[in-house]
Amino acid sequence: MEAKLDTSSQPPGAADRGGGLRALRGVLPFLKPYAGRLGLALILLTLAAGTALALPWAIRDIIDLGLGEAPLAEINRRFLLLLGLAAALALFASSRFYLVMWLGERIVADIRRAVYGHVIHLSPAFFEETRPGEVLSRLTADTTLVQSVVGAGISIALRSTFMLGGSLIMLTATNPGLTGLILVLVPLAVFPLIVFGRKVRRLSRESQDRLAEASAVAGETLSAMPMVQAFTLERLQTGRFAAVVESAFAAARRRILARSLLSAFAILVVFSAVLLVLWIGALDVIAGNMSVGELGQFLLYAAMVATASAALSEVWGEVQRAAGAMERLLELLHARTRIETSPPPTSLPYTSRGPIRFEAVTFHYPSRPGQAALRDFSLEVSAGERLALVGPSGAGKSTVFQLLLRFYDPQAGVIRLGGIPLRRVEPGELRRHIGIVPQETVIFADSARENIRYGRPEASDEEVHAAARLAAADDFIRALPEGYATFLGERG
Repeated sequence: MEAKLDTSSQPPGAADRGGGLRALRGVLPFLKPYAGRLGLALILLTLAAGTALALPWAIRDIIDLGLGEAPLAEINRRFLLLLGLAAALALFASSRFYLVMWLGERIVADIRRAVYGHVIHLSPAFFEETRPGEVLSRLTADTTLVQSVVGAGISIALRSTFMLGGSLIMLTATNPGLTGLILVLVPLAVFPLIVFGRKVRRLSRESQDRLAEASAVAGETLSAMPMVQAFTLERLQTGRFAAVVESAFAAARRRILARSLLSAFAILVVFSAVLLVLWIGALDVIAGNMSVGELGQFLLYAAMVATASAALSEVWGEVQRAAGAMERLLELLHARTRIETSPPPTSLPYTSRGPIRFEAVTFHYPSRPGQAALRDFSLEVSAGERLALVGPSGAGKSTVFQLLLRFYDPQAGVIRLGGIPLRRVEPGELRRHIGIVPQETVIFADSARENIRYGRPEASDEEVHAAARLAAADDFIRALPEGYATFLGERG
């Protein structure tokens, strides 16, 4: 069953804010800081498009000049002009490509940072209902889809739009009658693309959801590999993963089929329209209404219209996929923590040492709303007092500490530290006053020194060594191949 995101505290309309292509508006705040580079890219794009549109005009002049009749110097001058236009096109197009691709990489990096920075501050209730594998899928696969549009997709779309508009203008200047025919035929092809594109977007969203589910299953299994192998459940887990992968493949196949049909329709209709126009143009040449050079010029501009239209149809499919991906990323960015600080916020004294009071506390985990983990629970721990909580599994021992750390807030009752209700204390400030030694130590994929330093990043090497000696770990750490610099694999 697919995990649901905690969007209970989203702004009104946030759930459907990403509907359709409107989800791509979420990219705009990330694009705004780079408006200058975007403006420069648009200038280069205009110059490149203008240079490309000048090429057919120059070729027409050479054809109408007559290669067998014109002076050699004039022919050389015309070809040098063509070479200059090609060199300018190469310079403008490559510069535009670099800037747009840079923008794509930069913006997606910023999106990844923003999503990760937001998710990492969400309460454990969010991760109780959302598998980490799904979050990772959105941070990687979905942002990659957005990147393909923000970078290469935008580059192709803008270039094709400029070329399409410019080519139509030049076609009109060359032969208004034939251009009018094109303007009648092109909308007949574009309208079905827009309608069919909505189906592609829905299928893209489904495909990404199935892929996220596969990532979640794989992440869950790999993080518990010793347990899986200890119970010889490799075949079971392989079957589970194979099932979700096949589901993802089936969704992707439907998306690919829809996009293939979309592309086939666009190419067939657009090129059929161009061929019809060229056939009529050939009849005009035979009748003496057009020169051969004008027909050649019209042919090149018509080819530009067809190429730009086909490219836009391809980009449209990518845009539909990116819209679905951005919709999923916006769901993460709009997810809100359930831990809210009651006004006015209160600061704890730097040397706050208690007492701790639980007053008639009742708490249900979000995933088990019908079962109370604690019911009408009261407890007082005086300053300096040592207390052990003993009870069977599921009695609520861990829940007490999770409430004390404000990973969750109780549905009823009050928890106080030094007489201050915890609901009025920011979670980060509260947790800075609490030291915790977990039953299962978490080891990060880093050096032994950095793992020890994790609780106090500013600690010196000597303080790290002193902590290791107090924990009776100094001797075996120094015996490692690189001592404190030894890299510890993921989870140690």
